[in-house]
Amino acid sequence: MLRPYLNPEIIEAGCDEAGRGCLAGPVYAAAVVLPKDFSNELLNDSKQLTEAQRYTLREVIEREAVTWAIGMVTAAEIDDINILRASILAMQRAVSQLKVTPEHLLIDGNRFTPYKNIPYTTVVKGDATFMSIAAASILAKTYRDDYMQKIAKEHPAYDWHKNKGYPTPKHRAAIREYGATPHHRMTFNLTGEDPQLSLDFGE
Repeated sequence: MLRPYLNPEIIEAGCDEAGRGCLAGPVYAAAVVLPKDFSNELLNDSKQLTEAQRYTLREVIEREAVTWAIGMVTAAEIDDINILRASILAMQRAVSQLKVTPEHLLIDGNRFTPYKNIPYTTVVKGDATFMSIAAASILAKTYRDDYMQKIAKEHPAYDWHKNKGYPTPKHRAAIREYGATPHHRMTFNLTGEDPQLSLDFGE
């Protein structure tokens, strides 16, 4: 059972990202403020849901949230600042676009950098703990998937319409055969052949 909030007396925004472990495409993040009485039996960590369930819930979240927003950091920016900083920056960009300023942030994971002095709490497996983080995980995942479906049409050889940029054997085989695209993260171990680079970033 997901918890509705950490503190019922203040405005909390849940934040999560999607795409950390991908070889290609941006990292996306979302920030969501849910009503204190929000309830939905289907709501869960996005990784535990089917694609159809995620998109159904996205409509509910966008309709019923007090405010929500999406942030993204490009592959080129990821190469410049590294994936951890990029994931945090994507969440900060999402928070910056909220129509209501939160008084506290619930961050999925164990790392964050303060944003405009807003207090925050990091929560490992937060998307399986708090409703607002779970909601953010669904928005981040579905908006990133939408983007990857779009660019997959420009580069069909890489199978992005199925793997969404993650390091599947077919994706890596295409990189070895055709090379990298402008959407690839050049600081990542694209072909899986470089032991100096680690891909175990999680989602």
